[in-house]
Amino acid sequence: MKAVGIVILVLLIVVAGVAGWFWLSIEYPYRGFSRQGVFVDLPHGASTRAVARLLKENGVIRSALAFRIYARRHPKRRLQAGEYRFDHAISGHDVFWQIADGHIYEQPFTVREGETIFDIARELEAGKFMSASEFLAAAKNPELVRDMSPKATTLEGFLYPATYHLPRHPVAVELTAEMVKKFKEEWNRIAATAPIAPSSAIAGPIVTLASLVERETPKPDERPLVAGVFENRLSKNMRLQCDPTVIYALEQTGQYQGTLTGDDLRFDSPYNTYEHGGLPPGPIGNPGEVSLTAAMSPEKTPFLYFVANTQGGHFFAATLEEHNRNVTRYRRMLAGLPPDPPPPAAVAKKGSSTRHKGTAR
Repeated sequence: MKAVGIVILVLLIVVAGVAGWFWLSIEYPYRGFSRQGVFVDLPHGASTRAVARLLKENGVIRSALAFRIYARRHPKRRLQAGEYRFDHAISGHDVFWQIADGHIYEQPFTVREGETIFDIARELEAGKFMSASEFLAAAKNPELVRDMSPKATTLEGFLYPATYHLPRHPVAVELTAEMVKKFKEEWNRIAATAPIAPSSAIAGPIVTLASLVERETPKPDERPLVAGVFENRLSKNMRLQCDPTVIYALEQTGQYQGTLTGDDLRFDSPYNTYEHGGLPPGPIGNPGEVSLTAAMSPEKTPFLYFVANTQGGHFFAATLEEHNRNVTRYRRMLAGLPPDPPPPAAVAKKGSSTRHKGTAR
């Protein structure tokens, strides 16, 4: 009888020890990696045993066995593949739920309205996501937008401006696919609210127009008006004479130096709307919602011309004579003068007063 009691006591001690070991392994924070943290990449199809082994090898969990036992207690939750970052001590319990909930390591990357595929490529490289050439190779394949723009030669215009959450090493073709998917979602949403909903099959010219509008003015309230001016010029077979198209043409060949010269306006490119009539052959950037809306529904206006006003906006004109006056106003503002000279009466009065003072002397 005494022996049985001893056996029971030993078993209780063993059970308590195992329970204590399991509690310590799962519930007590552990960090067996460096202060800089560690990345663990869990491949698709990896078993719980393989995941536990990778976590143990990288110092994320105290015990692979305890982790597997804990996972068995939650059979309905699957461990999600992906790359995870661990930068401080956490419990095996928290490690399990971080992976089961798919909290993979991601970094925000923002595509701003009007940016070109070249801008995006440079920023991805600067952020150390991928090389610029890798992204451009994917962005120059237009297959993803054949349904919307059969004549597209790249994905320019269809990479929607938004913030994307990227893994540490994104795949270029997957990233462009995500951006195009976002564009199509937003296109459908915007088109549904347009007075005359455009078919997605004729998106190419609308997206091209929207990209010109996006690059011409930073003021959202001006964009429908700028779209209206371009529509008016197109209907009258007038060249658009849009500076950003020339800049884009120069950027394509690496020749843009930051400012446009008179010689640049004669640059030989189908994108140069000073030299060629109609819209350029494709978008010159990636427009956002306001510009897409403006291109779908341009404002009805008599204006045919516009010129900058040095304050972020533009002066608009219906005639060339009025436009030339606006150009003079723009040049006065560049020189630090009021846009309009003082009225003749004020000039005459000032002149009379000066002559009087001269006579007095």
